[in-house]
This record gives sequence, C-alpha cells and structure tokens, in this order.
Amino acid sequence: MSGWLVTGAAGQLGSDVVDVLRAYGEEVAAFDRAALDVTDHGAVLAALDWVQPSIVVNCAAYTAVDDAETNEDSAYDVNARGPANLAHACARSGARLVHVSTDYVFAGNADAPYDEKAKTGPKSAYGRTKFAGEHAVLTSGAEGFVVRSAWLYGAVGGNFVKTMARLSRERETVDVVDDQIGAPTWTLHLARALVALGIADVAPGLWHCTNAGEATWYVFARAIFAELGLDPARVQPTTSDKFIRPAPRPAYSVLSTQKWQRAGLPELPHWRDAVQEAFETTGEEFTEP
Repeated sequence: MSGWLVTGAAGQLGSDVVDVLRAYGEEVAAFDRAALDVTDHGAVLAALDWVQPSIVVNCAAYTAVDDAETNEDSAYDVNARGPANLAHACARSGARLVHVSTDYVFAGNADAPYDEKAKTGPKSAYGRTKFAGEHAVLTSGAEGFVVRSAWLYGAVGGNFVKTMARLSRERETVDVVDDQIGAPTWTLHLARALVALGIADVAPGLWHCTNAGEATWYVFARAIFAELGLDPARVQPTTSDKFIRPAPRPAYSVLSTQKWQRAGLPELPHWRDAVQEAFETTGEEFTEP
C-alpha cells in the first residue's frame, strides 16, 4: 500500500487537497464524482482494491444546505452512506481515512467555541446527515479521523467570497447578516492541514480545524470588499430574520482548535490574514464573472 486516494477531487476542498499532495510530490489517485460515486459500495471497494492507498481523504459531500431540507434522502446518501462505504473499505484494507465534517452538527446556541467533546444537536437536514456520516466513520473499525471545519471558501465552485464579489458589481450596497458567528476558513489552508493530519502520529477520532479567530458574515464581507479594493462601508449589517431560508443556520458555530494545537499539528493562520493571502494568490478566481 502506498499513496493517497481523494474523493470529491473536483470540488472546492478536494481540488486543493489534490494540488497540495501533488505539490508535495505525493502519489495521489484523484476521483471526482463521475469517477467514483461514494454511495456505490461496490465501486468504493473496487477503487480501494485497485489503488491500494495508505490514506483516503473524503471530500465528497452534499453541501446544498437549503436543498437538503427537501432532499434529505439524497443528502444522506452522500453525507452518511458514502462515508460508511469508505470506512468499511478502509477497515478492510487497513487504509487510514480522513473524513471532512462541519460545524452544522452543533445547535449553534453556545457562547464559547465548541470542542470535540461538546454536545451535538444539528438543526438542519444537512447537519443531521453530516452527523450520521461522522458516526459511521467513528464506529466502523477503520482508523478514522473526522475533521470538522466551517465557512469554507476556495478558488473552485461557489462560495461566500465569490458571491460578495459578484454582488459588489451588481449593487451599490449589500446587506449581510451580523448575528451569525463563525470562523471563515480558506480551503487551501485546510487542505494542507488535512494532509498533515493524514501522516501525523496522532490518535484517530474527532478533530476541529479552522482558520483562527472569529467573525460575523458582515465582518467577513467587509474584509472581502477591502481585498477587492472597494469601500467596506458599502456592506450594511442586518439580522437573520430579514433573510429567512429553508435551513436554519447556527447563530454561533466557532470550533475550538485547542486539541489540534496540543497535538502539535500545524496551526492555521487568523482568518483575516487568510483572506488577504487568498486574494494575493488566487484573486482572479474569486472575482471572475
């Protein structure tokens, strides 16, 4: 056994994981959704038998949070059955599994960062299906690492940064909620962290990893406008009750990364520094129409 297998390799996070591994000179088999449907148990077993990886990183996910409210079965297939299939295959082959989860497994009513031992309580279909995926990995018998992260943005696919860049071209002012708090996390930084965890001599189980610090969506949006060279005052604060959406959002979902730090794993920079670095290195991808 040698090398890495990455699922969801064409997605926002998966593409960065693949790029990081290749930059490090690692042998990696990159499977996008068309190449490997993680909900197909037989296909997953066949893929691992063929590649024989030492480490599997699961970035495949159903991330349409609002759509999941009316398509929970579809979300469950990808977010719960998919990880279960991968965990079973890894347990059989002896590969290590690094599975990515979310802050949405928490209720979002805390007033201090959630650590790995905090009580879960997902309020949305997306959160419920991701929590089921966590359980599947942790009870599978595989050497499974579940990494919760939050508020991801990257060069590939849609995300909040790209939405703000688009709205900055379409509107003079933009209303953004100022009563939801989290930790904006650049997928390139998270990708490097996942690779580090994949080879680290640490115990399997639950881990939290985000960029440091915390912000509201409003504060995050102002930082994006600043990096675009625009006046942050064009971003106006509002409240969640002005933007009713199908899926409830956690009011507070900052994740504690103290366990990560104590283990000596590489700490991610402060979220504001990450935004600046992201624009300096991949700014064109964020701002293209």
